[in-house]
Amino acid sequence: MSIRNIGREPPTILVTGGSGFIGSALVRRLVGQGRRVVNLDKLTYAAAPAALADVERKPNYRFVRGDIADRRLVSELLAAEGVETIVHLAAESHVDRSIDGPGAFVATNIVGTYELLDAARDYWEKLSFDAKSAFRFHHVSTDEVFGDLDFDTGKFDESSPYRPSSPYSASKAASDHLVRAWHHTYGLPVVVTNCSNNYGPWQAPEKLISLTILKALRGEPLPVYGNGANVRDWLHVEDHAAALQAVFERGRVGETYAIGAREEHSNIVTVARICDLLDTRLPIGRERRGLIEFVADRPGHDRRYAIDPSKIETELGWKPQISFVEGLSATVDWYVEHGDRWAVGDWTLERVGRG
Repeated sequence: MSIRNIGREPPTILVTGGSGFIGSALVRRLVGQGRRVVNLDKLTYAAAPAALADVERKPNYRFVRGDIADRRLVSELLAAEGVETIVHLAAESHVDRSIDGPGAFVATNIVGTYELLDAARDYWEKLSFDAKSAFRFHHVSTDEVFGDLDFDTGKFDESSPYRPSSPYSASKAASDHLVRAWHHTYGLPVVVTNCSNNYGPWQAPEKLISLTILKALRGEPLPVYGNGANVRDWLHVEDHAAALQAVFERGRVGETYAIGAREEHSNIVTVARICDLLDTRLPIGRERRGLIEFVADRPGHDRRYAIDPSKIETELGWKPQISFVEGLSATVDWYVEHGDRWAVGDWTLERVGRG
């Protein structure tokens, strides 16, 4: 393997899953800053290539269609591009899909992460001393690896024990452990982040907020699990992208950073707010809250997630800039304008999108 372009300016950042919801927000941010970004994405159902339309012809951006589990492709890409930072976002990420088909989650989140890690280690070990010191492998994970929080307990932080409840969260927990093992055993310079629920423009219509907005726009029933009391800590995707950049640029090697916005809201309150926002913008002659339907709960549905982001705020100076009130309103406006890009009927899993 011939490694070229080490020391290029600006340094190359490889984003896996860069055409996904969070990945595309990060890519847009970095390319807009003049950073050189290579996006490796398999383009599964959840990808939104149109989210990168504004950057796809920029000279500091390159798209490569491929699988993180393709060791040869990844190795060749790392060497050819002289990658200095890997931000690993590629993942299967929907809980309900993991319940119906866990195999894909094991293949991508565990096996794929292993292949990417080992390709990164092989590449990193061949670098010069200075290049090795500059290299980072940033693994992006979720607060769901920590499992369920009682309503009257505290919040997750970097010391919270792992108690994954679903095939999805179990596969992400396994990938977290692999990343830390590659640091401890081989010295690979890694950082890990665990984030709370994201929302914002370009999110595939299988998650609670995006699907609720689109269904409500069409006057369709709005399914909510159980009694809707499950609580999530909502983080705007643009705030998350800023946090990720802070971590891979300034975070301490081997450390974990929990990312959240201190915006805890129950699912039923979130759905009701979306209904009210749309009633104001596009009234349909009746209140959309009347479209809400409570349905049988998801198997193993965690009651509450909440993040304490004190570490990233204190160490790296990051804080969320977008409140949930502001962000949800702007997200509704975006889907009102761009809703025709999405076909809700294509998302047909029995439990899809219910929080």
